[in-house]
Amino acid sequence: MSPFPREAFKPLSRYTPDRRPSEVDLSDNTNRWGAHPAAMEIVRSAEEMDLNRYPSVYADALREAVAKRYGVPVDCIVTGCGSDDLLDQALRAICDPGEGVAYIPPTFSMVEIFAKINGLVEIPVREGDIPAPERLLDADPALVYVCRPNNPTGEVVPRSWVERLLEAAGSDGPIVLLDEAYAEFADDDFVEEAAGSRRLLVLRTFSKAFGLAGLRVGYAIGPTEVVAEVEKSRGPYKVSRIAERAAVAALADDARWVPSIVAKVRSGRERLAEALHARGLQPVPSGANFILVPLPDGRRAVPTKNELRERGVAIRPFSNLPGFGDAIRISIGPGAEMERFLEALDEVLA
Repeated sequence: MSPFPREAFKPLSRYTPDRRPSEVDLSDNTNRWGAHPAAMEIVRSAEEMDLNRYPSVYADALREAVAKRYGVPVDCIVTGCGSDDLLDQALRAICDPGEGVAYIPPTFSMVEIFAKINGLVEIPVREGDIPAPERLLDADPALVYVCRPNNPTGEVVPRSWVERLLEAAGSDGPIVLLDEAYAEFADDDFVEEAAGSRRLLVLRTFSKAFGLAGLRVGYAIGPTEVVAEVEKSRGPYKVSRIAERAAVAALADDARWVPSIVAKVRSGRERLAEALHARGLQPVPSGANFILVPLPDGRRAVPTKNELRERGVAIRPFSNLPGFGDAIRISIGPGAEMERFLEALDEVLA
């Protein structure tokens, strides 16, 4: 028998973010303006069958809605219980145990965790700022993970950088998994290119711009042969009846509500960055719905988080972040929440 617990699991622990209630919660990058109104109507109209019967096996109605929205074939789409579920599915479907996953730290923490869970080798590649895309292929990984915009930094690698990576990967190189959870808040994306590609799989979510984090709905778009393998890994019944109907309704109406949210986030992001610069801080330029702020003068992230929470404001701390040191991440919210954060920050820094 193999030893228990598995060797790769020994350093892991449960995911335990600080979710204690706070008057102003700017810690989790969810939509501070609420949930999509069309989705809310679906939830309010739920019937008994939505709860006591199984959902669609593979969320076909949602796949068709995504296909219509982006003009891609249905067979190029797979759904899941949030985009992190799809990340797990993709790693399991694409990589054999012992193969490598290349990525640029710091990035979405779950990529390292899912790599360990699936018995894969982590290949972090960091050289000063953003490495040349070809560097991520040096160790012959089975998969390259890129978060764009990146969480937790908000950085957006140039479009030309991604194109160089895909060109270097070629038609028989590693799969490139492009996590676009925050793409609505940036200037461009790769959704429409993914279906016609050979090696690109793009992850998307309804948790951020659509305000549906509590329903846990995500999807991926890519070549049919890649999507088919990920769908095998997915398993049945991953998206509930209510979640699927709500996501379909929100996607059908995204030409109105979502752009208004994106405009508010971009405006609030710019104002917050200016306010932080005025305080002598150096926020990282962000294309997402949050801003990362490296802390000055040896200040530590966790004590800063605790001091802000004492003042009714929750943010996300990061200790010893590669390339940035200790930093805090602030989700963008309505103006009153941003003012409350800045007031609390001024007290803490003083």
